[in-house]
Amino acid sequence: MKNRIIVILLFLMSSQLFSQERYLTKEGYISFFSHSLVEDIKADNYQVLSVIDKKTGEIAIQLLMKSFMFEKALMQEHFNQSYVESYKYPKATFKGYILNLKELDVQNGTVEIKGILSLHGKEKKISTIANIQILKDQINLSGHFMVEVADFDIKIPIVVRNNIAKTIKITFDLKHKPYK
Repeated sequence: MKNRIIVILLFLMSSQLFSQERYLTKEGYISFFSHSLVEDIKADNYQVLSVIDKKTGEIAIQLLMKSFMFEKALMQEHFNQSYVESYKYPKATFKGYILNLKELDVQNGTVEIKGILSLHGKEKKISTIANIQILKDQINLSGHFMVEVADFDIKIPIVVRNNIAKTIKITFDLKHKPYK
C-alpha cells in the first residue's frame, strides 16, 4: 500500500514539474498584410492557440481561418469562400522548434524558429528569426515572415490578381503563460 502511494505521489509530482515547462496562449495574435499598387489588404486574428515546451523548444500554433477580421466585410467573405476555402480547410497550423531556446541565457533576445506551416491543404517549411522575452511567468514571441500565395495553391481570379500581392507578410505576437 505504501509503495502505491509513493508511486502515485511521484507520478503527480513529475506531471506537475512537466506541466511547468509548457506555456500556452489562447489569445495570440497573427495578421497578414498584402501590399499591391491597387490596394493594401490587412486581416487580424486574435484567437490563436499556441503552445511552447520550454524544455524541448517545441512550438505548435493553430488558428481558425474564419477568425481573421478584415476592414471590409466583402473582403472577409471572399477570403473565406473563394481563396482559403475555410469550409474545406478551416484551420492553419504550424509545428516546429525554437532552435536556440535552451541556450538562451538572457531575458530578451532573438531566436530562430523552424517548422512546417500547413495552410489550404498544403505544407511548407518556414524559417524565421523572432524576438523573445522570457519573464518569470510568461514567454513572449513576436516577429514576421513572408509566404508565397502560390506555395499554398490559393487561386486568385484574374479580375483581382493585381489587387493581391504574390507575397504576403505574416506577423505574430504570442504571449504564453504557464500551462496548468
